[in-house]
Amino acid sequence: MIRSDFHMHTTFCDGQCTPEEMVLSAIEKGLATIGFSGHSYTPFDLEACMDPEGTAAYRTEVARLREKYKDQIDIYCGVEQDILAPLPELPYDYSIGSVHFVEYKGERIIVDFYPERIKAAIDGLFGGDVYLLCEEYYKMAAQVAEKTGCDIVGHFDLISKYNEGGVMFDSSHPRYVAAWQSAAEELLKKEVLFEINTGAISRRCRTFPYPSLDMMHYIADRGGKFILSSDAHHKDNIAFQFEKWKEFLSGEGIEITEFTPRAVNG
Repeated sequence: MIRSDFHMHTTFCDGQCTPEEMVLSAIEKGLATIGFSGHSYTPFDLEACMDPEGTAAYRTEVARLREKYKDQIDIYCGVEQDILAPLPELPYDYSIGSVHFVEYKGERIIVDFYPERIKAAIDGLFGGDVYLLCEEYYKMAAQVAEKTGCDIVGHFDLISKYNEGGVMFDSSHPRYVAAWQSAAEELLKKEVLFEINTGAISRRCRTFPYPSLDMMHYIADRGGKFILSSDAHHKDNIAFQFEKWKEFLSGEGIEITEFTPRAVNG
């Protein structure tokens, strides 16, 4: 049984439950270790992230819960650091580096929400060339470890969130494959873990975790390592389908690695 989950969001950012509700649910599910990963302060994305005041309150609350429940579960204070966000002034126990926006010709396109906006950007800003959007996304993904200093690479192929059944692009297209392989090669030079993220399954956007199976094999064959993450935004989705996917991945020869945060705030 996998008894840890390090990608969780609460009401301090875009989650639906309080940190304490998340802790109690994790204990009930039998987890031994959890980490909170509130969205980093991103000035142009205040709808989803923590602002400076909220960030301070988040740190205080996670520290309170760590002490209160120390005999029942280990709790870590992390951050999901967007590549475009300013780096935090204070250290976290760990960080997840993510790309949620593509910057192109002075504009930002969010790839995590609003598929209609993505389609409009493809048709307009990218001149109908969906693979150009994908290439720009993976150019940014290639830099996420260097720019954020993260321990974990978050949802590596987030650009495919709304591509179930190939409705937006062909994931076997040579330009798409070349783009993600180039990004993976850059990230493999860093000592980072890749998450296998079940969050889009729990939110009914995908039927397979991030990243794709081809990507998992490519990364694993080159020495990359993985952890399972739920990206839970609700207490019911903590450790979502971990056992199902652990069994599947084992059959594919993909191993799940133990992760131990730095615990600078412990």
